[in-house]
Amino acid sequence: MDSFDPDGNGAPQDSLPPPPPVPSNVTPIKAESEPVKKKVARVPMERRGLGSKGQKISLLTNHFKVNVGSVDGHFFHYSVSLSYEDGRPVDGKGVGRKVIDTVHETYRSELAGKDFAYDGEKSLFTIGSLPSNKLEFTVVLEDVTSNRNNGNASPDGHDSSNDVDRKRLRRQYQSKTFRVEISFAAKIPMQAIQNALRGQESENSQEALRVLDIILRQHAAKQGCLLVRQSFFHNNPNNFTDIGGGVLGCRGFHSSFRTTQGGLSLNIDVSTTMIIRPGPVVDFLLANQNARDPGSLDWNKAKRTLKNLRIKVSPSNQEYKITGLSDQFCEDQLFSLKQKSMKNENGEAEMVEMTVYDYFVNHRNIQLRYSAKMPCINVGKPKRPTYIPIELCSLVSLQRYTKALSTLQRASLVEKSRQKPQERMSVLSNALKSSNYGAEPMLRSCGVSISSNFTQVEGRVLPTPRLKVGNGEDFFPRNGRWNFNNKKLVDPARIERWAVVNFSARCDLNSLVRDLIRCGEMKGIRIDPPFHVFEERNQNRRSPPVARVESMFEEIKSKLPGAPQFLLCLLPERKNSDLYGPWKRKNLTEFGIITQCLAPTRINDQYLTNLLLKINAKLGGLNSMLAVEHTPSIPIVSKVPTVILGMDVSHGSPGHSDVPSIAAVVSSRQWPSISRYRASVRTQSPKLEMIDSLFKGVSEKEDEGIMREVLLDFYTSSGKRKPDQIIIFRDGVSESQFNQVLNIELDQIIEACKFLDESWNPKFLVIVAQKNHHTKFFQQGSPDNVPPGTVIDNKICHPKNNDFYLCAHAGMIGTTRPTHYHVLLDQVGFSADDLQELVHSLSYVYQKSTTAISVVAPICYAHLAASQFGQFMKFEDASETSSSHGGVTAPGAVPVPQLPRLKENVSNSMFFC
Repeated sequence: MDSFDPDGNGAPQDSLPPPPPVPSNVTPIKAESEPVKKKVARVPMERRGLGSKGQKISLLTNHFKVNVGSVDGHFFHYSVSLSYEDGRPVDGKGVGRKVIDTVHETYRSELAGKDFAYDGEKSLFTIGSLPSNKLEFTVVLEDVTSNRNNGNASPDGHDSSNDVDRKRLRRQYQSKTFRVEISFAAKIPMQAIQNALRGQESENSQEALRVLDIILRQHAAKQGCLLVRQSFFHNNPNNFTDIGGGVLGCRGFHSSFRTTQGGLSLNIDVSTTMIIRPGPVVDFLLANQNARDPGSLDWNKAKRTLKNLRIKVSPSNQEYKITGLSDQFCEDQLFSLKQKSMKNENGEAEMVEMTVYDYFVNHRNIQLRYSAKMPCINVGKPKRPTYIPIELCSLVSLQRYTKALSTLQRASLVEKSRQKPQERMSVLSNALKSSNYGAEPMLRSCGVSISSNFTQVEGRVLPTPRLKVGNGEDFFPRNGRWNFNNKKLVDPARIERWAVVNFSARCDLNSLVRDLIRCGEMKGIRIDPPFHVFEERNQNRRSPPVARVESMFEEIKSKLPGAPQFLLCLLPERKNSDLYGPWKRKNLTEFGIITQCLAPTRINDQYLTNLLLKINAKLGGLNSMLAVEHTPSIPIVSKVPTVILGMDVSHGSPGHSDVPSIAAVVSSRQWPSISRYRASVRTQSPKLEMIDSLFKGVSEKEDEGIMREVLLDFYTSSGKRKPDQIIIFRDGVSESQFNQVLNIELDQIIEACKFLDESWNPKFLVIVAQKNHHTKFFQQGSPDNVPPGTVIDNKICHPKNNDFYLCAHAGMIGTTRPTHYHVLLDQVGFSADDLQELVHSLSYVYQKSTTAISVVAPICYAHLAASQFGQFMKFEDASETSSSHGGVTAPGAVPVPQLPRLKENVSNSMFFC
């Protein structure tokens, strides 16, 4: 493969003669070693210009202008150290704010009356300095667990005069003494904010903005809000919505300061988090486990779910953290109680054994209706338990639910948190009013004032790209949508050797096959009759998923003469079928068979057409393409061999932090096409965001990295041409990781290129796409979402860096979420217009749907490929994922199980469609 040959090292055949000997009277001069060139780290590029194409449109955005009056002062940063009297560090969450508030109230004069901005952990900021660089204070807090309680009442509901009861279930700490050390750490000039607005970002400017964000957090904390990073949630039942399983969606607000071309702005948006349903513990458990009555509760599961949640105990209203459940039911669980009325011969109080139930009912006179046959809640230490009957316990409000949501819960949350543009605007206006930032003393001291008006920006609606379908027909999508009614696919595949597999789904298979063949013919896909229809045997239905798939394949192998080109698979459940992962894995990695799954509910021609779009793309066909791709006349991309990459890393769901992360890279093939892609997928260490397998030199002549696969496939599928331009779309990274993408990931890609050909220097374009941000756009005086193709690259974009927002899709429900594109590097030399148009066009080449999508297709494909391989991982047993065939990620790190490789005949297909 010409200069791709890794063995060609370019050395001449004849070796040089040896150097002449040095004469005895000559002392050789030591050669000066050249200074080692230090590699210059790449940083995100500056904006080269603004775009001008498209029809202008006036928009509003949820950024509110901020004026900063004070620029000469300084923020002073102090580090905070909290410890108990005996020197143990304080690690309880939420205690820090109470301690620092008490310091602020108690020692106001010693602190020169300064207000604090405290982050709740180890950093505290003031405007101007405190009287000394190191201050030490001692404070006593009466009640440590909560600021929502009723004084010092004991948990069982009687006041402290009842000595026996107080001793039995006394607070572990009625009052606590804390030592607080505040020591100077740094001085941050407020001028740094103005410098950042001029594009001169520095560590100081990031810190100064962090101080302003911490002031907002503290402001919300003082109003009793739940804080989740820069989002704040009030304890208001009007903001709660039940999403099932004992979980509520809680609506709140995101609020953060941003530097923009138009100056400093406050970005406010609606935000939603999940919380545990407050109220009786038993009610929560019944909903959480979907149980009919307490008798059918799984108490082991309940113990895991309840651990560390906070409860209020009736009738005292005292608050505790749950540490566990009792081993026995309330009526059987014994504990020792000191009886002062009964003394032994040494005059000490006798210890009496009694049950928790007996104690509460007979000693406390508290009626228990249903706790007898349930475990007690333990709020004590493991060795010194404190038991409370479950019916006296209620979960307090605003406790985050951090486990993964089920498919139904997620669907319910999305549906219930949608808001039309106009509704969202009025909610945001009210949020700004009610937050009352004008009254925040720290903001006033900085001279910060916040406008109450949405910022006005000018957008442009880019022209809709023209699409090409079968029979040479062209058309323009309308409002970001189109259909294939009376149209043929631009490059239909032929389906010859295929079969149908039915895993016990109820369906009329004959009419399904007949209608599929008829619909295929209308779209130009020729489908032969299937070779066979395989029905699952009744005795296999109750087997585990992997066994069901194995049995089915035994039957397929016995009936078919050879491996089919394609299998259509009917699954019994619509979502999350346990069969999906094992089925896909078996087909793609063991047999190299393309497969399409469906769960038949309402099958009509529209459904079958959508199914055929996926099947056609998987089998190497193409449904539609850009007219400029056919010509080919895409600026820059069509002139020079160019590969387009989409890169993404997907992580395990919350609560599964040990699940390996999955890195997926999809790449375009058959240049000058930009509609055909393939995918390479690898596992890596859990929660690692940077892809570490782009280049993997296992020896001097061997690279097992992703990029080698990408480059070799491009070369063979594009007429033996190497890509001279590599366009990278990277998803899922935050601003703080941009430099890692530019230095760690890009370096690996360059290394992979050099490994194939030392003299090869392709040009790179690196773009990060972000969906998780809080900027929204609204049409002035219109209830509709912004039109598809709306681009914004001014006013609220970065003061210096090259970024823009694009709403490529038609927002049909809720408020459109734009994608924020950050151009980190452009060695190719795109104009702003050409680049924005390329990104817009790549939202129209997604083969699975007949709509423009919200983010470029290569990134969507990378998501799909990663999630499909994620399904493979779910069903591997421990023996298969052991270190024997897993690569170790770092010295001493836990081995990461490797994914099975796709069979060669499907590895370059769009199997992920």
